[in-house]
Amino acid sequence: MTAHSRFEETVLPHLDAGYNLARWLTRDAHDAEDVVQDACVRAMQYVGSLRGDEARAWFLTIVRHACYDWFKRNRHPEIADDDGTAIEMAVDSAALSPEQMLMRGDQARVLADAVAALPMTYREVLILRELEELSYKEIARVADIPVGTVMSRLARARALLQRSPLLQAIDGHSSGGG
Repeated sequence: MTAHSRFEETVLPHLDAGYNLARWLTRDAHDAEDVVQDACVRAMQYVGSLRGDEARAWFLTIVRHACYDWFKRNRHPEIADDDGTAIEMAVDSAALSPEQMLMRGDQARVLADAVAALPMTYREVLILRELEELSYKEIARVADIPVGTVMSRLARARALLQRSPLLQAIDGHSSGGG
């Protein structure tokens, strides 16, 4: 099997997942396209190193690395290391108020905004678990972190979402409130 045909067989089925991850990490459709294109070039170059049937996790690892490289090339503030203040800084006080968000009337958009507001270290594990449905072990491999760290970051991401004023406003609105 040629490298090109192996690439087509193993990577192309996972392009949507790669784009989804890149889109959530970069928060921009055009940047995500650039990242996935770079990831595909890398995947084509290293497709011979793929072992077993873990093409999805392998490709998402490449996409993740391509995202971080893109952030570094563009001096993006997203790559700042989490010094423990990420939880406190996750909600932007300059963001729209919960009432303004509700006026938009789109709960899915509010949820997407709340997820997008998460620090990247939490956002990436949440996206890989909840949207891409990777196992903890696969996420650990993609993010190059221990499984325990995956579980911890997922718990923190979920806690941040629960504490998000945006989502609390939805819960208060949908529960009838009066």
